[in-house]
Amino acid sequence: MTKGIEGKVVLITGGSTGIGAETARLLAERGAKVAIAARRKDRLDEVVADIAASGGTARSYALDVTDKSAVQSVVAAIVADFGRLDVLINNAGLMPIRPMAEVNTDEWDQMIDVNLKGTLYGIAAALPGFLEQGSGHIINLSSVAGIKVFAPGGTVYSGTKFAVSAISEGLRHEVGEKVRVTSIEPGAVESNLKFTTSGTAAETVLDFYKQAIPAASVARAIAFAVEQPDDVDVNAIVIRPTAQEF
Repeated sequence: MTKGIEGKVVLITGGSTGIGAETARLLAERGAKVAIAARRKDRLDEVVADIAASGGTARSYALDVTDKSAVQSVVAAIVADFGRLDVLINNAGLMPIRPMAEVNTDEWDQMIDVNLKGTLYGIAAALPGFLEQGSGHIINLSSVAGIKVFAPGGTVYSGTKFAVSAISEGLRHEVGEKVRVTSIEPGAVESNLKFTTSGTAAETVLDFYKQAIPAASVARAIAFAVEQPDDVDVNAIVIRPTAQEF
């Protein structure tokens, strides 16, 4: 199905690798005009080149989602470049796993800034335009760790992802008549996220991710939410490896 995707302008944060890059490729293949944003412009440009080589439309934008004014500027640039924005996918995220007793507050700050504030800044930048045009779709990447606390080690990460899930549901209640809101809650997915753990739990995380499913699997779930008719809002999708217990 492409009818619900074709022609839509989609912004994906964290679009240089993993879920973001695979979602960009899939949506572009189905006719979307894709804007991908992340800190590493060179990696973004590689994804854009891949999409262009396959006949798709994509542009890259350097962005640090923790910079509120930069998020606003990128959304404004996308509207100027494409004429509108239809879908925002808040995908940028960090997952440094570490027992709280090690008290690494720098990692806590980073997760709050990227996973939580970055999502809020994306919503703040896109929502007014969505409300003005009377349509739009906000897709937030939460996690199975936003359903069940991932502990020991993932307590703060779970805190940020529980917050993303709660914000998604609250936003749906507030603006659901005009703007669709979806929370995507993946389990172990093959991506660079597993490498953001550098402390004592690094080996445990890498072992856990041996069961990971491809990022393309999550991209298909996102596409399913986007392609639905305007009167259908897929509120949440939980997707994990069949072997994953957590």
